Amino acid sequence: MKRIFPIALIAFLCTTLSSCELVGGIFKAGVWVGVIVVVVVVALLIWILSKIFGGGRS
Repeated sequence: MKRIFPIALIAFLCTTLSSCELVGGIFKAGVWVGVIVVVVVVALLIWILSKIFGGGRS
C-alpha cells in the first residue's frame, strides 16, 4: 500500500496537468502575466536552493 500511493499520485498528476494547457492559459492572460509568473517561479527556486545549500555561508 505504501508503494502504490506515490505511483498513483504521479500517474494522477501526469494525466491531469498538461504543460501545453498551462502555457496556453498564460498567453491568454497576457505576456506580462507570463513574465511575472516566470520571475516568481525562478525567484522561488533560487530561495529554496539557497535554504537547502545554506545560502553560501561558511
